[in-house]
Order: sequence, then C-alpha cells, then structure tokens
Amino acid sequence: METGQLDTLAHAATEVMYPAGHRLFSDGEYADKFWLIESGHVSLDLLVPGEGPVIVDHIGIGGIVGWSWLLSPYQWAFGAVCVTEVKAYQFDAKAVRELCAADPALRAEVTARLFEVVARRLQDTRTRLIARSYGEVRT
Repeated sequence: METGQLDTLAHAATEVMYPAGHRLFSDGEYADKFWLIESGHVSLDLLVPGEGPVIVDHIGIGGIVGWSWLLSPYQWAFGAVCVTEVKAYQFDAKAVRELCAADPALRAEVTARLFEVVARRLQDTRTRLIARSYGEVRT
C-alpha cells in the first residue's frame, strides 16, 4: 500500500484500547467498524447451537479484525473477543467505504488485502472444523 493511501485511511482511524474479555462484536450484529491490531490478541468465535461460542481463529499484532463491513448487508459473520488487553486502530467502516468509492486504486488495494484475510480465515476455519470432527480440537 502506498504512503498516500495509508495517509488517506488514517483519517478514518482512531487508536483504541480494550481490556481482556471485551467483546468487540457478535455474530449477526451490524458491522460498522474494523480493527488493525497494534498489540494484544483477539479470538474469533462462532456460536454453535448446543455448544456456545467455539473459537475459530486467533488474531495478533498486525492482524485485521473484521471484514464483513465491506459487503452488504454489513453483518458480522463471527464474533470477536479480546483475549488480552488490545491496543488497535479502529476504522470507521462507512468512512472507509466512502474513501474507497472516491479512489478506485485505494478500493482495489483495500479489497485485495481483505480478500487475503478472508481466504486465510476460510482455510483456518476449514482446518479447525476437520480437526474437531476427529476430536483434535485446536484453538
């Protein structure tokens, strides 16, 4: 990502801190922001009927939490909770969508980076589900 694009995105970001145990969002809620983790760890979970939340991924330093803000209907597909104290850059999703609409190169860069996140999460989730089916729960 070019420096100018980073500067543009910075206008939509705020630095935030959350304590361990803080829930960033739950499955099905409106996705109006996303986070770039500066320090700490976040777990992604999925509510499984009869079992409760099942951890499907861990996100650490440099990771992006949240991609559902990019696609309508803007609803979270998972939940996210801080495992440790988390320091992050929180982005206003609507502002980023507007910036991307005004700058096709920025839109292409943001979309490509988020699809990398989606692809990795899908693969990680697949691996965890296979392991669960064989009784090898990995979190």
